[in-house]
Amino acid sequence: MALNFANNNSLSAITTLPASISGGGMTLISEQTASGSATLDFTSGIDSTYDSYVFKFINMHPASSNPHFQFQGSTNGGSSYGVTATTTAFRAAHDEADTGTALGYLTGQDQAQSTSHIYLVNEVGNANDENCCGTLQIFNPSSITFVKHFIARTQSQFRTDSYSLDFYSAGYFNTTSSIDAIQFKFSSGNIDSGVIKLYGVS
Repeated sequence: MALNFANNNSLSAITTLPASISGGGMTLISEQTASGSATLDFTSGIDSTYDSYVFKFINMHPASSNPHFQFQGSTNGGSSYGVTATTTAFRAAHDEADTGTALGYLTGQDQAQSTSHIYLVNEVGNANDENCCGTLQIFNPSSITFVKHFIARTQSQFRTDSYSLDFYSAGYFNTTSSIDAIQFKFSSGNIDSGVIKLYGVS
C-alpha cells in the first residue's frame, strides 16, 4: 500500500473548499457596542443559516449598582420580548481576601415557565474596573418542531465585595415558534459600556 504525503507548502495554495466540505468554526455575523444603552437588541442574523448561534459579551459594565445581566428572546423580530422559558442556575464564588467561598444552586435565579428576562449573571459591580464577560449559545432557534435550548457561562466581579463569580445558567424557550431576535439588558439602569458579538456556528 502506497502512502501519500503533503510536502512543502502545497496546502497553503488552497483558497476555497469544495461546496461539499464544511469549513467548520464560527462566523461573525454582527456586533454591538453599548454606550449608556438601555438594551442591546439583535434583530437580524438569527435564522436557519446555522444550527446554533453564540453570543460573546465582553466587559459589560452597568451604570447602576449591582444589577443582574439578563436576556430574553422574541418570536416576532424584536417587536416584543417575553418567550416562556424554564431555566436552571448555579454559581461558584471566591473573594479577593480568601475569606469567603460559595458553591450552590440559585433558586432565586431560575425560572419555571416564566416570560421574565433570564439571568446570565447576578449583581454585577459597577465600580470603574468591574464588569462581566461570558458566552451564551442557543441551539436551532429556527426550529418549528422543538423547544429552543440554550446554555450560558459568565464570569464577573460580584457586587462591591470583590468576589470572582463563575455563573452557569441553562434552559429552554418553551415554544415551537422560531426565535429570531435576542435582547440583552441589566435588570436596572443602562449598559454603561461593553461589546456583544453574534456568531453562527457551522
